[in-house]
Amino acid sequence: MNDYIKDMRKHIGHERLLTVGAGVIIYKDNQLLLQKRKDDGTWAVHGGAVELGEKVEDAARRELFEETGLVAHTLKFLDVFSGQEMFHTYPNGDKVAMVCIEYLCGDFSGELLLETAETTELKWFPVDSLPDNIAPTNVPMLKRAVEVLRSE
Repeated sequence: MNDYIKDMRKHIGHERLLTVGAGVIIYKDNQLLLQKRKDDGTWAVHGGAVELGEKVEDAARRELFEETGLVAHTLKFLDVFSGQEMFHTYPNGDKVAMVCIEYLCGDFSGELLLETAETTELKWFPVDSLPDNIAPTNVPMLKRAVEVLRSE
């Protein structure tokens, strides 16, 4: 959790907080790389909160590297996700309303991390066989990514 969000939580407790997120959906050979989250065990895309003063693309690249060990060379804008489908309550009770800017990336390098502070596993899934246990806020992102990748 970034310092800004920690500071805001001191004032509002668990009440809903508007956050801006940035993420990268990694693909190759008709497969998507997903991460298994430590906090709730769901499968998710790679991303997180944009820091104060940080550019969205820089945040997306930073989060990707922190969560996977991969470096994105080329990012392709996917979409902006917002609205009530992006409301989330974390296991600790913190509520957020996320506005997420997502990118696709098939041009990357690096070695996959086995585990991070936020993830327990990284796994490739065929675009036509994604897992059932996807983080609810990630479902629209992955649907859109699959639509775009199928149309290329």
